[in-house]
Amino acid sequence: MTIKEGWRGRFFEDFAVGDVYPHPLGRTLTSSDNIWFTLLTQNTAALHFDHHYAAQTEFGKPLVNSTLTLSLVTGQSVTDISQNVMANLSWDEVRLPHPVFEGDTLYSQSEVLEKRESQSRPNVGIVKVRTTGFNQDGKVVITFIRTVLVYRRGRAPKIQRLMPGTAT
Repeated sequence: MTIKEGWRGRFFEDFAVGDVYPHPLGRTLTSSDNIWFTLLTQNTAALHFDHHYAAQTEFGKPLVNSTLTLSLVTGQSVTDISQNVMANLSWDEVRLPHPVFEGDTLYSQSEVLEKRESQSRPNVGIVKVRTTGFNQDGKVVITFIRTVLVYRRGRAPKIQRLMPGTAT
């Protein structure tokens, strides 16, 4: 049997300013996603979980919690941007130009804006990206700039993967 390693994500050396990464997975947001996330984060705005209340607003239906939108679109970018992250440093310039509703499917992509070596940590570099999330109709629903510390190739902690039937 031949074991082939899967995608390990980008390391600092793999990023180039101007690169654009369309992230591979879309995700449809459900009412349950919105309600659970809203209550889990102790957001008490009825606009997110009270359908009767939301029907009386200009939107006519519940809005997806904006921090759920931020979390989901950030998560979609992990496979391309921060699979090998040491730490997130910042989310800046978060913009929400179009509302997200239950039933919308979100997709995203990121563009590399800056890349530089860390002056204090030789095992990582600093990468800044602009991530854009959009819905099934192509309407931009969120944009933000994220800065991450990304491990250099060969400098990341090792992930131990046990094969079935092997001891722990």
